[in-house]
Amino acid sequence: MRCRTEPCSGPEPPIAAEAAPTGVATEARDIVVTGRVQGVGFRPFVYRTAHELGLAGTVLNGSGKVFIHAEGPAAQLDQLERALVQQAPPLARPRLASSAAATLSGATTFAILASDAASEPEIHLPPDLFTCDACLAELTAPAERRYGYPFINCTQCGPRYTIITAMPYDRPNTSMTGFPLCDACRAEYESPLDRRFHAQPLACPVCGPRLEFVPVVGANLVRDRRGPIPEQGAGYEGGAVSPKAKKNPPSAVAPSVLHKTIAALRSGQVVAVKGVGGYHLVCDAANDGAVRRLRERKLRPHKPLAVMFPLRGADGLDAVREHLRLDALCAAALLDPARPIVLAPMAAPFRLSPSLAPGLAELGAFLPYSPLHHELLAGFGGPLVATSGNLSGEPVITDNAEAQLRLAGIADAFLHHDRPIVRPADDPVVRPMAGAVRTLRLGRGLAPLELELPATEPGRLPRPLLATGGHLKVTVALAWDRRVVVSPHIGELDSPRSNDVFNQVVCDLQSLYGVTAEVIACDLHPGYASTRWARARAHDRGLQLIPVQHHAAHAAALAGEHPDVARWLVFAWDGVGYGDDGGLWGGEALAGRPGAWLRRASFRPFRLAGGDRAGREPWRSAAALLWEAGSPVGANFVRDRLVPAGQDREQGSLLQLAHDAWQKGINTHESSAVGRLFDAAAALVLGRQTASFEGQGPMELEAIAAEGCLPLSLPLAADGQGVLRSDWAPLLATLTNVAIAPAERAGIFHETLAQALLDQVVAIRATTAFDAVGLSGGVFQNKRLTERVVARLGQAGIDVRLHEAVPANDGGLSFGQVIETMRKV
Repeated sequence: MRCRTEPCSGPEPPIAAEAAPTGVATEARDIVVTGRVQGVGFRPFVYRTAHELGLAGTVLNGSGKVFIHAEGPAAQLDQLERALVQQAPPLARPRLASSAAATLSGATTFAILASDAASEPEIHLPPDLFTCDACLAELTAPAERRYGYPFINCTQCGPRYTIITAMPYDRPNTSMTGFPLCDACRAEYESPLDRRFHAQPLACPVCGPRLEFVPVVGANLVRDRRGPIPEQGAGYEGGAVSPKAKKNPPSAVAPSVLHKTIAALRSGQVVAVKGVGGYHLVCDAANDGAVRRLRERKLRPHKPLAVMFPLRGADGLDAVREHLRLDALCAAALLDPARPIVLAPMAAPFRLSPSLAPGLAELGAFLPYSPLHHELLAGFGGPLVATSGNLSGEPVITDNAEAQLRLAGIADAFLHHDRPIVRPADDPVVRPMAGAVRTLRLGRGLAPLELELPATEPGRLPRPLLATGGHLKVTVALAWDRRVVVSPHIGELDSPRSNDVFNQVVCDLQSLYGVTAEVIACDLHPGYASTRWARARAHDRGLQLIPVQHHAAHAAALAGEHPDVARWLVFAWDGVGYGDDGGLWGGEALAGRPGAWLRRASFRPFRLAGGDRAGREPWRSAAALLWEAGSPVGANFVRDRLVPAGQDREQGSLLQLAHDAWQKGINTHESSAVGRLFDAAAALVLGRQTASFEGQGPMELEAIAAEGCLPLSLPLAADGQGVLRSDWAPLLATLTNVAIAPAERAGIFHETLAQALLDQVVAIRATTAFDAVGLSGGVFQNKRLTERVVARLGQAGIDVRLHEAVPANDGGLSFGQVIETMRKV
């Protein structure tokens, strides 16, 4: 029989091991393991573990689960059950579904049986994970046949999600279909005791993908070897390894290709390197000129750049410690199997380029996760900038020809390979804060994120549901039965390519999991591209459409991560979200539970002129606050402090136009968004007139905020609808007082917002019962603010919950939309 997720090329014989002499079997158990247990080496792991414990019995795959019959002493059977979950292979995410007493069969061996595909499997897609220790040892051992081979992998590592074209997860259903296995690889693939047993991306220098280095001279690409950019799977004829490939395997050119790439990096060039989920733009992280050129060409003047560090030292982190201060949380996050980008504080003195994260105190660092990265870093000898190979806000580029077309004005050279990337997966980003590692961006290694829906009546979704997220940091989520899957980060839906990838991800999730959505949830904002798509799809296919208010989705996402809490008070603070009243909300306190939220508190609203421009031009938020409050320093401060030298006349005219529009209510919207308060504070304290990326001013404000500052008291009163409103006006005198150091003003601002939140909690608690306070929304990516809020609430004896696996920002909206609409489907 064939298993849909670990298919055999022929009949799969039982593989047996003699039970160790641990005495007569005293009981038997039938154990069922669910979760991500297919295609990750789980059966060989069970076999080895049972043999070590001296157990007899069998293990087989079936219906996407693993079925174990084990016989032996009770203590060893208990150890087996613990090991199944606690010692599972890194790629596995097992759940012990059941364990029941069984009839003794008198077995004397433990056997791997042929897979049973009698019924449809419970599909779990494995993500792409880092190069395991065993493959890394092979990669660096001259005697091994895969020595230096940049595509080495096994069942414990390598690409998965980014190469799957269809289910079941079989090599013909991956982008490796163009690379037929050589005899040596096939022998590994078919041996159940080999760590490459059914490793679908399996490859070697004889039969696997190859590299190509393409330099750019002027406006022209210069081929490193004759022929076009390698076709995906080129070098193979008629489904077999070509005679040319056998005579001159790809590895024969790999050293030359890598040497040329490393030489280009050492000379200060920018190289576009094709990786696992897309291209990186790579340069020397210590070469300020190279970093500046990358910024100029990519039109990314300030947004921080991620840096990839080589493995060094006993735990692999010595190279990182030379430049960053790592606590236990940061170290653990860097070594996580997903190998995420981790935000960590810079060390002093900081010896890498000062242009990596200008104005900030933290740097995004990550470790190499592919063998190609290991080879590049080992040859280069130091850290490398490795930022997404894309145009601003778009998904990362995956295709060779598209990369050369769209990145030719940025890169000095290209390092391609011919293994196709089926779908993009950008690097994940996490930030350790408030005692745990918090996900800021879902990506390669963390996504698709598979979660269980909270238990509700009737307990299962009656119809499959698709949630389309928001407009920025977009993810989509697919939910059915008791399951929900959240996609990797897609990006902003501002370009045709972003919308194409959005469509691809929507189709992929449904196709790969074999689920067709019958209900669509979307954001309430009528102008979002995701909302327009959802409305059109629902109309065309006759599907139920459920719009979800933005901050209700944030609150529900947090509730979905913490199903043990029944009654919530969630603070959803962000830059903007379409409110039930058509206003721009963003400083909301919502009480209740998913599907039944009440708006209990917010901030004093202010009229914001300029529409969407306010997010890119923080001076507009600052001016609006000063005008709204009637501040005596307002007009002069805006003119004198927010206007760049030499632009007085032009900017003065713009300010006058903005003020006139604000007074007349032209193109203005009422906002209660804390994110806009942060923008205003950054403009008033730092002179941050414009922002080149989302959140620039708030991030810079956090970076300089002094410790030990005392909060101001913000008045709190109910409005006409009974919503408590904190008044930000008392902050203005401090924020505009240039006699106070900017660091102190920034510190006071953070402390005041933390105290304002506590004041709202105390006031709401007088009339509303809740079990926990939650923090959601993009503002709570701010470590300084979040930790101050957690500390104040903790001192008051209040249980505080934050996001962990699901982003607090808009990347978590799709999951929140699922949770919010569960009872409405």
